[in-house]
Amino acid sequence: MCGIVGYIGKEEAAPILLEGLKKLEYRGYDSAGLAIYNNGKLDVIKSKGRLDTLYKLTDGGKKMEGTAGIGHTRWATHGEPSDKNSHPHVSQSGKIAVVHNGIIENYQKMKELLVNHGVKFSSDTDTEVVAQLLEYYYEGDLLEAVSKTLSRLEGSYALGIMSVDYPDRIIAARKENPLILAVGDNCNYLASDVAAVVKYTRDVIYLDDDEIAVITNDRINIYNTDMDELNKPVVHIDWNISDPEKGSYEHFMFKEIMEQPKVISDTISPRLKGNEVILNELDNVRSKIDKASQIYILGCGSAYHVGVIGKYLFEKYARIPSQAVLASEFRYSSPLVDENTLVIVISQSGETADTIAAMREAKRLGSTVIAIVNVVGSTIAKEADSVIYTWAGIEVAVATTKAYSAQLAVIHLLCLELAKNRKKMTEHEISEVVSELKLLPSKIQRIIDCREKLQYYASLYFNNDSVFFIGRNLDYAICLEGSLKLKEISYIHSEAYAAGELKHGTISLIEPGTLVVALATYEKLFDKLVSNITEVRARGADVLGFASEKMRESFEGNADSAFYIPNTHEMLTPSLAVIPLQLFSYYVALMRDCDIDKPRNLAKSVTVE
Repeated sequence: MCGIVGYIGKEEAAPILLEGLKKLEYRGYDSAGLAIYNNGKLDVIKSKGRLDTLYKLTDGGKKMEGTAGIGHTRWATHGEPSDKNSHPHVSQSGKIAVVHNGIIENYQKMKELLVNHGVKFSSDTDTEVVAQLLEYYYEGDLLEAVSKTLSRLEGSYALGIMSVDYPDRIIAARKENPLILAVGDNCNYLASDVAAVVKYTRDVIYLDDDEIAVITNDRINIYNTDMDELNKPVVHIDWNISDPEKGSYEHFMFKEIMEQPKVISDTISPRLKGNEVILNELDNVRSKIDKASQIYILGCGSAYHVGVIGKYLFEKYARIPSQAVLASEFRYSSPLVDENTLVIVISQSGETADTIAAMREAKRLGSTVIAIVNVVGSTIAKEADSVIYTWAGIEVAVATTKAYSAQLAVIHLLCLELAKNRKKMTEHEISEVVSELKLLPSKIQRIIDCREKLQYYASLYFNNDSVFFIGRNLDYAICLEGSLKLKEISYIHSEAYAAGELKHGTISLIEPGTLVVALATYEKLFDKLVSNITEVRARGADVLGFASEKMRESFEGNADSAFYIPNTHEMLTPSLAVIPLQLFSYYVALMRDCDIDKPRNLAKSVTVE
């Protein structure tokens, strides 16, 4: 959710920290702050608002001198966005500063203990408890104080800690929130994401849960909770990770929509040989996959929507009973999974807290877990039995587009693999799908090239206050994602419904002028969907319809506005149908003058439950 950066070395720290925070602002952007050690004291500057405010307050870091510091960009969980609630938080004496990602669940209890001992708090956050506890336990040995403090904390955390008594070091600790250490030349770093430091170094150490690191400019020492020193490997990042820059694009979201043809190609091409699907990533779990009697697909938000599509595809083409379940609900529902269950977890960051917890529960119950993630070395990637990387590149906009499409492409590959192994599709049938799979990038580009039409439709409907998305089967699954995109970035109330449910209550909300977005790409249920369109138009709704080119003649006149997507194999239609919905949402938000890349109250990586 939030972003952490730390630096200790020979260079001025503040500009380096600001540069790192810039790469992490997509993780949190309601406030930001720095703490720099300077001549026997900790200089702290922090402010409500975007990182630009902190840049101005510090003159790009020039107003803060010192070669060791920690920085933070925040997404509020405890305490409203404000100057006083911004990180870093400082102990009562001003000697200890802390930045924190996560949630301290017992902070009220710890706060009461400290208040009873005369400690005065200056914020409403759970994080300040950490700073004050550190000072409470500090008796000259900072590492000992850290160990005692962590033993009292319940919840999750990634921590960066500095003290005026130890100006030559930063202490880091992690539990259920991502934190990496990075090795430089006469300097070292910590960060919540590799993106913050890759400009300076590609040598990183992945900190695991319940580990503590002492970082100086020339050394990193790592300990477990018993304070035994650990020997952790330095990993060189050789996978492609480019600096996220908008270039000539107005928004990252638009840039990432435009990148989707390349992203799909990057995801599928290495896993195709001729007209065969080759998923070498599954070699270590094939025997368990082959005997799986059911599939659970777990994710949150857009990742869950990918799972809904997967449920339809796995059941139809691989003939395996499948369920898509919200990760936040899975472990509280007494799930009926066992060693014969294949669990697929989907997460862009690989650090989604609810998905991690659901994965761990599935593994505890004996299931085999395949992860579909984007971030190498992430928690989910490390703990799953097998991982399929999407190779989507860094996605900055909070509302996912290219990561969603890459996840969906992996689902297509996985479905073909399962269908082949279980002999539910012939080689010829699989070959036909693969041929169309190779054409997805060019067909997505055709849709993108027609974006002016979608921009025009957005100009017709951007003033609507409420929108309904309807579809059947795979179209319903795509409606879920289209509706989410619109509400995320435009703040329009939007709901997705299986079209057959309209008469069971929802149609009472349709009145003259209501916008209904109807997907009619699923050919087997096309006529039924057209009937649903007729029902809402009879009650005054304006209908924006999406159908396949081959249905153009049948669809003409059934909607007030229509957009047609290129023909493809039925299995792959969702990969095309989602593109115009992304573009429509983008243009609606643009016309409503919304903050498209950083929508209110949302963060990119949800690392708290």
